[in-house]
Amino acid sequence: MYRYVAAAIFIAIIAPIAFASNGTTTMPPPGATCLPFQSIPIFTNEIPNPESVLGFPIGAQEVTTAQLNEYLDVIDRHSARVVTGTAATSASEERLPLRYAIIGHEQNVTAEGLTRIRNATQQLIDPGITAKTAQELAANTPAILWVTGNVHGDEESGADAALRVVYELADRDDCVINHILDNAIIVVLPIQNPDGREANTRRNAYGFDMNRDWFARTQPETDGKLELLRQYPPVLYIDAHETSINHYFFPPYADPIYHEVPDRAFNWINTLYGASIAAEMDRQKIPFFNGAPYDLYAAEYGDTVPTIGFHAAGMTFEKYNGDDIESRTYQHFVTLWTSLFAAASNKERILQEWHDSYADAKAQGATGMLEANGIYYDAKELFQEVPNISVKHYFFLNEPGRSRELAQLIRRLQRMDVKVWQLKKSLAVPDFRAYGEDPGEITLPAGTYWIPMAQGQKHWIQAMLHENPYIPISVSYDVSAWSNPLLMNISGGSSGADFTPNAALVAPIEAPIPPGLPAGAPRIGLFEMPGSNTSIQSAGSIRYLFERVWGVPYVKVTDDDIRAGLQNIDVLLVPDGYVNYGLQALGSEGKKALAAWVEGGGRYIGYLAGTELAVSTGISTVILKSSHTSAPGTLIRIILDPTSPLAAGVDPTPESPSTLENPPTAWIMYSNDDRMTPGLGKAVATFPAESDPAFHTSGLAISVDELSNTAAIVDEQVGNGRVIVFSFDPNFRAWTEGTQRILWNALYAPNPSSLSVATASKVASAEARASAVDRADQAARELPKLGKAIRIVVRPMDADVTRAVIQRYGAEFKELQHPDRTIFLLENRKGLSWDDHPYLLNLAHDLRELVTPISFSAP
Repeated sequence: MYRYVAAAIFIAIIAPIAFASNGTTTMPPPGATCLPFQSIPIFTNEIPNPESVLGFPIGAQEVTTAQLNEYLDVIDRHSARVVTGTAATSASEERLPLRYAIIGHEQNVTAEGLTRIRNATQQLIDPGITAKTAQELAANTPAILWVTGNVHGDEESGADAALRVVYELADRDDCVINHILDNAIIVVLPIQNPDGREANTRRNAYGFDMNRDWFARTQPETDGKLELLRQYPPVLYIDAHETSINHYFFPPYADPIYHEVPDRAFNWINTLYGASIAAEMDRQKIPFFNGAPYDLYAAEYGDTVPTIGFHAAGMTFEKYNGDDIESRTYQHFVTLWTSLFAAASNKERILQEWHDSYADAKAQGATGMLEANGIYYDAKELFQEVPNISVKHYFFLNEPGRSRELAQLIRRLQRMDVKVWQLKKSLAVPDFRAYGEDPGEITLPAGTYWIPMAQGQKHWIQAMLHENPYIPISVSYDVSAWSNPLLMNISGGSSGADFTPNAALVAPIEAPIPPGLPAGAPRIGLFEMPGSNTSIQSAGSIRYLFERVWGVPYVKVTDDDIRAGLQNIDVLLVPDGYVNYGLQALGSEGKKALAAWVEGGGRYIGYLAGTELAVSTGISTVILKSSHTSAPGTLIRIILDPTSPLAAGVDPTPESPSTLENPPTAWIMYSNDDRMTPGLGKAVATFPAESDPAFHTSGLAISVDELSNTAAIVDEQVGNGRVIVFSFDPNFRAWTEGTQRILWNALYAPNPSSLSVATASKVASAEARASAVDRADQAARELPKLGKAIRIVVRPMDADVTRAVIQRYGAEFKELQHPDRTIFLLENRKGLSWDDHPYLLNLAHDLRELVTPISFSAP
């Protein structure tokens, strides 16, 4: 398949046109024109105008969630073109609705009309229909176009602009409106994050950035939205955001582009919509930019998931957040309106190519073809090729010890319209490529799950089930790996062989039920370090896990509770945050009280900053050192000690239990985290050496060999208590079901047999412990105290230029030297993300104009 080079090709598609009343495009009579912003709008005034309902024109000030919902109801009552509904309710206790509107000609938005369009659309994306049927459907079926905004609650203007789109589509009667509605129905979801909008925060009530939640669907807002998308599959999906870069962004995207992005959708983004918007923005003299830092790589966003999962033109729009609401709303309206008009102008071609895209995907899957990597915008060279291998099938062993994770994986695939079968008889596979292993022969037993690639969803299957994402360049906007089987630590693999197994289609799987508490479960406390977005996000994901997934009780612990001795708490969990804020909150009294609680028999569990807090309070003797890796969100396999209670259930094959010679393994999400050595504790999970057969990675993994034989988890006896610390996040964004098992064991599994009443023979002497605590504390003091540092890695030859750019922004930073690269760590004590940060996006944009970073990562 061939993709146009995005930076090189632009075509103008907005041309003078006129339309017949039956919705077909006709040649315009002499002098007749219809252009989205140059034709005179004609309002019928059948809809109460915004000012009469809101008290102000749209764009004069930000609408509240309640005002927007009220006006949607008003439009629905007064217009036969509009129907409204609720896609989901929010995660907060208030359960705020996510309201949407569907706009079209009256006959298209009745219950019968919408059913007809949904049925025709499902036919259209069926690869098995004839070319003639596809052609007829493309000519007679309205395209489904989506407009969304406000997935980040503090990026408001996309919602206001979307509301204007609804109003104008509902009330105008002119050539532009007739043209759009003759060719499309439009689904508008103005506010994707009502909790965030109400609180003026980026994230939702659980602290989730829902523009990182798309494939996992952990949050109810995301889940409901995707179910609505399945009902109304888009050929265009717009996600309107705000940015700190001064000017407006729309695609083309910067490299990297994920290799399984469908070619036709990619070309629509660049040569249809990107070109149309550029022409209109130039005409109106609105400054804009394309490319860096926005890519189309990780399958987690509101552009990549619609593109890969629905073969749509998924597009992120970003408007400078420093402008007033009038400017922000209007410029978003320009890009939204231009895109809708461009889609309507090319509806029949788009729908025909949409069908062809699904048909091509199935044909690729049947031959085992993976799409190749490429460079399309500003990258200089390809970092990683897609290997020349055939992938025709994926298989997953139906292991009793993995029933929960398997149910989650199969359900996740099914709910993106992937068909999954189970083998009815055993199957000999000559070239089985198990995850993290060399290819070999295997006989898969009956009951094994089988996902053939010969489906219209081939691109999505590969995006979810791959072993390696084959990143095209070594810079990614966010994580570089997200393979679902690895995140879930499920045994499986792929094959390129030709066979048709004897198998039965798997019926839709229900969501797994909570696992149930063990007898005599301990009382759990959760301590959230104050003062940073990192702690909000990390503790929020734990609250979500406890409340919505596991159904376990817990108590929110304050620093006052710790100083008071943690009464009635058996286990204290301390997730990520900024350690200095945690230490300041505890003070010397709190640190002493925490140590006394542990020594008296308490169990402390910490990860990342929670690990550093344990060291700084003297309850852990692990040694922490900064890493020199370039691995922003990389999956790495670790080895667990089979004798540790933390490894219980991690081995998925209880009929062949792990031994010291054949230990259990798990995949963790590693994000340039600190290296850890045990001190007086026991390393119950370690990173294998690069030469070890267990060593394996997925994603960008530059210099991860320096982790060899370092500790991933340390279990340490402290007096009558126990301290368990992780060098990584075992509940990363609630994605990592595999390491959630280990976290469960840390909370609920019994103590190791060696831990009983402390005696001199079982614990280090007071002098030895004091010395170990001092060594650990000294190492922790040498760590850069920069919070969730922004990490820029460049070649030594680019270090001077990079330093100058960083200094231009007045950033506090530290440098780590390595023979092959220089690592700049920028202060980020508040844990701000790309879009929260006041200048990070500008810095990234400026830097990529001057050098090619090895990697550039932020929270």
